[in-house]
Amino acid sequence: MHIILVSDRMTTAKTLTLTWRHLILGSGLLVASVIALSTLFSYFTVRHAAELRLPFLQDLMRVVSAEETQKSRDYVRENLNAMAVKLGQMQAQLLRLDSLGERLASVSGLKLQDARTQAPDRDSRGGPLVNPSALSANELQQAVEALGRQLEARTDTLSLLEAQLFEDRVRKARLPTTLPVDAQWNASAYGWRLDPFTGQRAMHEGVDFPAEVGIPIVAAAAGVVIAAERHPEYGLMIDIDHGNDLITRYAHASKLLVQPGAFVKRGQNIAAVGNTGRSTGPHLHFEVRIKGAAQNPNRFLQMAADTHGHRH
Repeated sequence: MHIILVSDRMTTAKTLTLTWRHLILGSGLLVASVIALSTLFSYFTVRHAAELRLPFLQDLMRVVSAEETQKSRDYVRENLNAMAVKLGQMQAQLLRLDSLGERLASVSGLKLQDARTQAPDRDSRGGPLVNPSALSANELQQAVEALGRQLEARTDTLSLLEAQLFEDRVRKARLPTTLPVDAQWNASAYGWRLDPFTGQRAMHEGVDFPAEVGIPIVAAAAGVVIAAERHPEYGLMIDIDHGNDLITRYAHASKLLVQPGAFVKRGQNIAAVGNTGRSTGPHLHFEVRIKGAAQNPNRFLQMAADTHGHRH
């Protein structure tokens, strides 16, 4: 590009030649000048508005600040309201949890002693909505802390219920309420009777299950085998300790399947019916002893017979 300069002061015209490089350089200088001027304007007007005493800029900054503050307050309020709604849902769930715990206690026959009777939210509540107001942050925090204490109390209550159910289950597992042989037994055999060998009056400390040789004998309850041996009168016999000084004895077996020290489960095969020892025929002699004293096994076996449909 050629530019011709003509002036009264110059005797001859001058010609300037502009290339693309000159144009690009000039454009860059122009852009840099605009940016520099804008920066200076912003610095002297915004940052030093108070010194320059420009009221309209101060008003603008106050409006912007008020809008941002209001937005922050609205955001916080929305979150507080959402948390309050969630808190109400959790309290409703807590009431349902209370009801479930009470039903479980009622079904299991257990009585729970806990702090729920003192909890103000244990009763059902309702009514019309009159003059509702949102919770403040402090009120919401207090409500959350109260809910936390209530949850701790409910946890203790349910833990107690679990422990009682477990204890009841263990206690029942240790009671000899499973038939040791799938057969009928002579309920009148426990007590005083005429001895079949001598004809004399003698105490019979168990009940007899007449059965064929080889019929399985199972543990009447879970426990630990404390004896598995041959006895001169009981023949091949097994004693199982069920805890709390309760022992069951299985006598006259033809074969023993467990060793002393073994843990056996309820219903586990431990021996086979036989005719060993002081016996007139194949049968199982079954005893229940508490602190060494013989007990009538019928009160335990009757529950097992009712469950399995057997009659003696």
